[in-house]
Formats: sequence, C-alpha cells, structure tokens
Amino acid sequence: MSVTVLPDSVPTMIFSYPTTIRFGVGQSNGLAKSCESLGIRRPLFVTDPGLKDLPMTERLLGLLTEAGLEVMVFTEVSANPLASNVEAGVAVCRAADCDGVIAFGGGSALDCAKTIAFMLPQTRPLADFEDIGSNWKEATTEGILPIVAIPTTAGTGSEVGRAAVIALDRGERADGTKKIIFHPQMLPSLVIEDPELTVGLPPALTAATGFDALAHCLEAYCSPLFHPLGDGVAVEGMRLIKDALPRAYADGSDLEARGHMLIAASMGATAFQKGLGAIHALSHPVGSLYSTHHGRTNAVFMPYVLAFNRSAVEQKVERLSAYLGLERPGFDGFLDWVSGLRDALGIEHRLGELNVGEDRVDRIVELALNDPTAPTNPVTLTDENLRHLLRAAFDGRLPEAAKV
Repeated sequence: MSVTVLPDSVPTMIFSYPTTIRFGVGQSNGLAKSCESLGIRRPLFVTDPGLKDLPMTERLLGLLTEAGLEVMVFTEVSANPLASNVEAGVAVCRAADCDGVIAFGGGSALDCAKTIAFMLPQTRPLADFEDIGSNWKEATTEGILPIVAIPTTAGTGSEVGRAAVIALDRGERADGTKKIIFHPQMLPSLVIEDPELTVGLPPALTAATGFDALAHCLEAYCSPLFHPLGDGVAVEGMRLIKDALPRAYADGSDLEARGHMLIAASMGATAFQKGLGAIHALSHPVGSLYSTHHGRTNAVFMPYVLAFNRSAVEQKVERLSAYLGLERPGFDGFLDWVSGLRDALGIEHRLGELNVGEDRVDRIVELALNDPTAPTNPVTLTDENLRHLLRAAFDGRLPEAAKV
C-alpha cells in the first residue's frame, strides 16, 4: 500500500462559508414567514434609535403583528455598541420570553442583536468570549436564539458573520475598548437583503460603509493565509464595489447599485474569515478612543497601509488591478484608484481630520498590536512600524514599503 506524503507547502485548513441569504427587491415582505420557518413566534426586534420611527421599520413591524407574532422592540443601541447595550437587551429578551432575534439596521444594530441572542443563556461575562484562542468553546450553546438579519447599510457584512465588535463598558475588564466577540452560533440563521431598505442611506454614510466593505475584501485578499475560496469572493466583491459604490453615492435610488453593494458587503465579511490586517488593527482602537465611524476610519488608513504592505502584496495587487480593469494597471494603478475613490466620495485624507489627536499614540499602538486582526497583516506588525504608519496617516504622506 502506498502512502501519499503531502509537502509542507500544502496547508491544512477548515473552510466554512455562510448562511441562507434571501436577496432581492421586496424580499423583506416575507419577514414574518421567515421567522415562522425558524420557529420564531416572539421575536426581539433590535434596531437603533434612528431607525425606530422610520416608515420602513413601521412597515416591517406591522407585517409581523399582522401575522400574529408577538414583537418586542429594543432600540438601546449605541453607534459603537456597548456591553451595557447587550446587557439591557438580554434583560428585555428574558423578561418577554423571546424565542428569536430580528437584527435590523447597520453594523451596530446587527452586532448588538447577534450578541444579545448569544449571551441570553450565558453565565460567564461577555469579555470571556473575546476572539482569542478557544474562548468560544466555553460558551453554553443550549438556549442561543436563532437570528434573522436584515442589513440597511452595505458595509460591515455582520449579517453573515460569526462575530461582533462590542466595546466593554461593563465588568472587571471594562475600559471602553472594542473587543471581537466570537461564536459560530452568532451566525444568523437567515439573512434578508432587500435593496429598497438601503435607498434612504445618505451619501456620506453610503461612502463610509462602502469603504468598510472594500477594506474587508482588500485585507482578506491580501492576508497571507491559504484560502482560495476567500480570495475569489474578495476579488469579485471588489469588482462589484468598483462599479456600484460611485453609482450608489451619486444616486441613492439606483436599486441595482444598492443591491450590488449589499451583496458585496456580505462577500467581504464572508472572505475575511481568511483574516484582516493593519487597516482594522488600527481602526479598532481609534474608533474606541475617539468614537470615529469605523468605515470612514478604514478609508483614511487604507492607502497608507497599502503602501506599507507593498513588498508583501505587490504581485497579488497587480493581478487584482488587471481583474478590475483599471485604466492604470499594477500596484500603483490600484493605489491611485483607491486614493481617487476616496477623493470622489468625500473621505478625509488625514487622521486629524477625523478629530483624532496625537496624544494617545502609545495607547493606539498597544491596542493595535493586541487586536485579533493584527496577526494576519501581510507584514509583521511591531511597535516601531505601527508608529511609522500612524505618523504617515497624521502627516498625509504615503510611508515607505516595509522590508520583508
């Protein structure tokens, strides 16, 4: 009997891809039936205060009530969701004996809703489930509620994610910093992507959330981990964004562009199980310390991190630029496209324009080095080179490529 010995260059990986997605104009009209298909009769409807009284929200709540579902609405969701938001949501969910969660809104509402559904049966504190090692294995799985996710922005892709970003303002480890909370059962059972629900998104938010989706695709593609499925999804996601984001920004009623951005956001979050990198490692602490919009912060950091990672990603980006059909090919052409898109969509160039000060650089570097996204940056991150990156982002100049 012969035995095949694989070379070390062939890695061992586990590939896990997302959930059921009902995509298309008008798909939200079937929300009640979607809940019933999952056995949900008493849903907790989680959204943010800004969406609560909008006609589209009232319409969905009306559909649920007409179908005989007993709906409890929860809107205590901060722009950067907090552990205290989750705690309050769990209390409401428990008091109303809810048997499922509807996550409706942007990334904040979706992250908060998913974490409420996950934390309902837990006896350990939220911080114990930070995405480090095998922390997730300590969770109680019986009693985690099913989730229906309905995104109203096209950025985070949280609707197809098994994690949530929550700032810790409760418990022994409460310091306000953002933590990635992870468990496989945080993945929504069903996603409804209806482009009509994103039509009212203002241009500035369309730009910021769109750059978040682009950052997810780009960093996943550049991650050094072996994941050809992720690479393919990320590349096509960027092609959709290249064509659709300027259109959605210019004309919010363009349903095709809105739909392509919705699916591209989900593609970015699907791909980034391959890993992210320095864009997110820096954006997370900056957002925690200065309450900046996550997508907008990613957009500011993107050209600087690209230039810094050049030596490690240049060949991959050259292939990407060819696939995207950029007027100017190669790495420089891609970098020019990113910078030009940033300009066209009104994104700031420097960190200071986001009201980020230079007084907390030490803390930003400390948090970035410990961020779960740091290890999959194509270039190993250090205290020194992160300071170099931050200096470039404050000064508005592209850094030299790191040596690899």
